Amino acid sequence: MASKGSSMSFSHKSYRLTSDAEKSRVTGIVHEKLLNDYLHRIFSSPEHTPAAAASRKPLNFQNLPEHLDQLLHVEDEDEESQGQAEGRLGPSTVVLDHTGGFEGLLLVDDDLLGVIGHSNFGTIRSTTCVYKGKWLYEVLISSQGLMQIGWCTISCRFNQEEGVGDTHNSYAYDGNRVRKWNVTTTNYGKAWAAGDIVSCLIDLDDGTLSFSLNGVSLGTAFENLSRGLGMAYFPAISLSFKESVAFNFGSRPLRYPVAGYRPLQDPPRADLVRAQKLLGCFRAVLSVELDPVEGRLVEKDSSEWQLQGQPTVLLTLAHIFHRFAPLLTHYLRLTIAILRHEKSRKFLLSNVLFDVLRSVVFFYIKSPLRVEEAGLQELIPTTWWPRRSSREGKDSKDVKDETAEERVRRRAYERGCQRLKKRIEVVEELQVQILKLLLNNKDDNGGEASRYIFLTKFRKFLQENASGRGNMPVLCPPEYMVCFLHRLISALRYYWDEYKASNPRASFSEEAYIPPQIFYNGKVDYFDLQRLGGLLSHLRKTLKDDLASKANILIDPLELQAATMDDLDEDEEPAPAAAQRPTQALAMGGVLPLPRPSWLSSPTLGRANRFLSTAAVSLMTPRRPLSTSEKVKVRTLSAEQRTREDIEGSHWNEGLLLGRPPEEPEQPLTENSLLEVLDGAVMMYSLSVHQQLGKMVGVSDDVNEYAMALRDTEDKLRRCPKRRKDILAELTKSQKVFSEKLDHLSRRLAWVHATVYSQEKMLDLYWLLRVCLRTIEHGDRTGSLFAFMPEFYVSVAINSYSALKNYFGPVHSMEELPGYEETLTRLAAILAKHFADTRIVGTDIRDSLMQALASYVCYPHSLRAVERIPEEQRVAMVRSLLAPYEQRPWAQTNWILVRLWRGCGFGYRYTRLPHLLKTKPEDANLPSLQKPCPSTLLQQHMAELLREGPDVAPSFLNSVLNQLNWAFSEFIGMIQEIQQAAERLERNFVDSRQLKVCATCFDLSVSLLRVLEMTVTLVPEILLDWTRPASEMLLRRLAQLLNQVLNRVTAERNLFDRVVTLRLPGLESVDHYPILVAVTGILVRLLVHGPASGTERATSVLLADPCFQLRSICYLLGQPEPPAPGTALPAPDRKRFSLQSYTDYISTEELAQVEQMLAHLTSASAQAAAASLPTSEEDLCPICYAHPISAVFQPCGHKSCKACINQHLMNNKDCFFCKATIVSVEDWEKAASASTTTSSAA
Repeated sequence: MASKGSSMSFSHKSYRLTSDAEKSRVTGIVHEKLLNDYLHRIFSSPEHTPAAAASRKPLNFQNLPEHLDQLLHVEDEDEESQGQAEGRLGPSTVVLDHTGGFEGLLLVDDDLLGVIGHSNFGTIRSTTCVYKGKWLYEVLISSQGLMQIGWCTISCRFNQEEGVGDTHNSYAYDGNRVRKWNVTTTNYGKAWAAGDIVSCLIDLDDGTLSFSLNGVSLGTAFENLSRGLGMAYFPAISLSFKESVAFNFGSRPLRYPVAGYRPLQDPPRADLVRAQKLLGCFRAVLSVELDPVEGRLVEKDSSEWQLQGQPTVLLTLAHIFHRFAPLLTHYLRLTIAILRHEKSRKFLLSNVLFDVLRSVVFFYIKSPLRVEEAGLQELIPTTWWPRRSSREGKDSKDVKDETAEERVRRRAYERGCQRLKKRIEVVEELQVQILKLLLNNKDDNGGEASRYIFLTKFRKFLQENASGRGNMPVLCPPEYMVCFLHRLISALRYYWDEYKASNPRASFSEEAYIPPQIFYNGKVDYFDLQRLGGLLSHLRKTLKDDLASKANILIDPLELQAATMDDLDEDEEPAPAAAQRPTQALAMGGVLPLPRPSWLSSPTLGRANRFLSTAAVSLMTPRRPLSTSEKVKVRTLSAEQRTREDIEGSHWNEGLLLGRPPEEPEQPLTENSLLEVLDGAVMMYSLSVHQQLGKMVGVSDDVNEYAMALRDTEDKLRRCPKRRKDILAELTKSQKVFSEKLDHLSRRLAWVHATVYSQEKMLDLYWLLRVCLRTIEHGDRTGSLFAFMPEFYVSVAINSYSALKNYFGPVHSMEELPGYEETLTRLAAILAKHFADTRIVGTDIRDSLMQALASYVCYPHSLRAVERIPEEQRVAMVRSLLAPYEQRPWAQTNWILVRLWRGCGFGYRYTRLPHLLKTKPEDANLPSLQKPCPSTLLQQHMAELLREGPDVAPSFLNSVLNQLNWAFSEFIGMIQEIQQAAERLERNFVDSRQLKVCATCFDLSVSLLRVLEMTVTLVPEILLDWTRPASEMLLRRLAQLLNQVLNRVTAERNLFDRVVTLRLPGLESVDHYPILVAVTGILVRLLVHGPASGTERATSVLLADPCFQLRSICYLLGQPEPPAPGTALPAPDRKRFSLQSYTDYISTEELAQVEQMLAHLTSASAQAAAASLPTSEEDLCPICYAHPISAVFQPCGHKSCKACINQHLMNNKDCFFCKATIVSVEDWEKAASASTTTSSAA
């Protein structure tokens, strides 16, 4: 940012003493001679002698950089020869070969050490190979998916299906499938996880190859490697789509060095020498003190050194740390002392913190891979882990009846956790102090205030990490982002409340939100992030009139023209934009390097990210106050061109708040700059923080799994006979392994809870959630301008609630947060209103809203919140759910309706699938369901809406029946393919994806049947009252589908039975019970509970359907054939399916209703058979061949039954046969038709 109102700016070039002779004598720091002596003392060379001191060149801050260049110059003799060590061939700097040593589509980091797969199975090798000696390299696993890591020769040829280890002379370890590969594969090693480090070791003297995981050897993997002429081995990897790793060939110290093995790359000796020299300079600063009064240097013990803000010392340290920036991360107190000096702070902000050294590293508290390194054993000497059970019906919290020993251990563990938390809080407070200094906006004497320099750098930092086109990974690691976000929120709220204290009209941070005008006035750049209403260029064109009328904003015509050109050809970019964009390391069939900043010393920091640099839109500053009729024309400015006035505003300019809609209050919330910081914090959470919070839960899951394994092992030890010493020894060994692992994990869990899931971090996320809710509420009031809001505000509201509910328990509960019920209700209102909001056009965000609402109605607390929103909003939500299912994500809508019904349907009160509890109790915990929590209030709204209009119920039921027909037909087709695949001799497995889709279609069919059951129960008249339009047709369609389902599922030894008997993994939910009880519920409601007239109509329609088989109804009670009239039902066959076998889930009353229905249908079927008359084939409907012809179409004259034509007209107005448009449908009788035909012939 350019400085205003001052002749001094703090760029890299001007941040030195002026060269003016008079000013150089009186520097404002110390006088010239003392400064010269001090700098020579600090930056003295090793060959410094008294003789040389007399002839040395005077030093000041002007020529100090040149002196440092000479001091740090290292002669790299024989650098090339060092790279050609015996047994190694290739460049001395070992990187990934992005020019020719790859196969497939890959994304390589700009340091050529990190790689991400962007194709099915891409392969890449290094630039250096080895043919003699012992060598190793390390790989940091960034994602735990399918990868094969190891070695290959230059003659190996790979493709999209075969990678490292799949060919001769290539060898690999796969921790995802826990196997080793060399043409064939066998079990080897242990499973890896994200964050693990794999060491790949090759011994070409003995011809062996081995691997280590986190420093623990996995044993020799391969022996008798091919050696000799032309046999040299390259490090190589093959990885699937979106999997990523980072290599360390030796450019950094190995995490787990192995004695006798050399890294492929020699250590950077020159850099180490420079680092030693800089550390010597730093030690000299600590041991020398300036005495300005006496004009001399004083030697002092470095342990007594204190920095009190002397400008000379601060500037000296700034030069040291400019050359050796990473040291700053380890000396937070020193960093704070330096940043307290205004000039040093601005210099570091402008040139170091965001450019040379990423400032986020100051705020990261690293999670230890090994607890010994962090001293956790000393802080937490006693370990403990919660004893939970995931079985149904048991409390998930800690067991109340714990033993005295367990209570002592738990309390000792909790005391250790508190000690750890206090240690960490000290560091966190120092980190917050750093941010408070960087956010200072009172230091604008002689230049730009620190906060505005920070804002410019911070926005560029967000731009680098924003997900651009191509879905590139983020530049800053997510674990850094998490820590940075929490410290930023602490500092932001501090300044927000400080401003409130001096400005009573402002708001407290508890009431914070982002005013909606920030999203459309162009003052803040959101890069290419999606808006709720689509692309920004599209919104500016379509909503320009609304912007003018509601916000007094006119878009510059030149910008509209440019936006139009961009829409015509989105692939072509203006030259300036193309010049600003970094080269992208993604090309079809190849990889390209990206320029890597020098500060990136860690491979995990080097994720290349593509972004589009769109200029921020600024508003021309008006010279006088605007009247309501005057409009402001906007023009674009880059972020670097913005001034403090553009952000904070001036007397006649509102800055970031320009374009205030009439719905917004006039008084400011806080300083405008703090609003932009808050906006950036919300964006940070969206970019990667939420994803990282979900990953860290894995530690808690690991604790639960190992605790369960330990309990099972202890139970086996107690049951094992003492005479089986071999088994006892193995069990004791397993018990020891599990206990050691739990000791390690419980300490890591304490660390995670202190740094990520503490009460303070939970309050930060809760505050961010409430900020997003207020922002969405205020944006919604602006009408059409709501479309300008970035999508990430809605996603952060959804995801932060999910994180609070799922990630922080059971240690901290969301229910304990202040205003919990109110927040839940406000979020419910937002989900209910916006899941079908036409202003939101993005498919992904609409799906997210739908899924969030579906999850919301699953839990009692959140469902009650939905019931607390205003009645008008509830009715509107249900109306949207009842809209026809076509052209929208109907599956999610259907799940929402089903969850409102669970607990009310026939046999629909289970939380575990009953058939699994009967057939495979050991797998009963796999498909888990939430406890039923139906909403009678929302069911009542649904019933009222279905009754109110003549078209609502028919259109809704027609769409449900259409989707049921599709889902069940797809399911039947898939189980046919599965059955055929299972019977083929040459193939004994079925594609898991096909199984998943098959199970999904089955679940959809069951859920659609349950929605029909709910509809029939709540408003039976829409099917049974034939005075209503389309009622008879809908009832006939329903009967037809129910009969088809029953016939397919209940046929003896049929396709469904055979697939269920296979018990394939992935098809656990597919069984007779879920679908048959759903069908039974519909039939019972129609045939037993309805009025007499309705029951008669339903019975006649059901029996009239040609697919009806009484045997299918008997199957429900385990009977092969219908019982004779007047005889009692025999006892069910235990080998057959019967609802009577599920008395834990089906009540006695419900079973009695089924028996009553069977008796009724048996009697009615016999009567119908006796009264039926034979029908000529010519008189049958030519469409269904099930009903007589009863309707004629006009004007074409073709005929069918009424059921077929009415069903057809629900979706299409064309004739079945001639495609003519049907104008009307008239009743048809054979006699009338015959007389007409005779007269015509005459």
